[in-house]
Amino acid sequence: MPKNHITISSADHDRLLDFINSARLDWRISSDHLHALEGELGRAALVEHNELPPDVVAMHSTVWFRDLDTEEVEQYTLVYPTEADVTCNRISVLAPVGTALLGFRVGDVVKWRVPLGKRRLEIIKVAQHNEAEREEIAMAV
Repeated sequence: MPKNHITISSADHDRLLDFINSARLDWRISSDHLHALEGELGRAALVEHNELPPDVVAMHSTVWFRDLDTEEVEQYTLVYPTEADVTCNRISVLAPVGTALLGFRVGDVVKWRVPLGKRRLEIIKVAQHNEAEREEIAMAV
């Protein structure tokens, strides 16, 4: 498997591309963040939703990761920007860490740039949510 291999469901891929296309018209959304997400989508292997391995970070999945430098463990649910609320551990797919986590799986180490260098995050657990749970997350907004 290539080093930069990520897997995304075709449904998430299509929804995210639609989101990117409509978000380009919103001056409040950073074009750099849209470009980064678009790049991730461009390098992803696509599978049907029912074929997505359960340990892959997808939209509306909850992911636990360990910062390899601090050993701190964090947990977030990956959501669309309108559903994001860091106080409820819901992180936007447009946030740099959200974009970085998308498509990776348990055991992968994700590296992403921060102002003071790079963070290295090891994905330690992923929980997928069924449609009812996804709707509950979206309705909480």
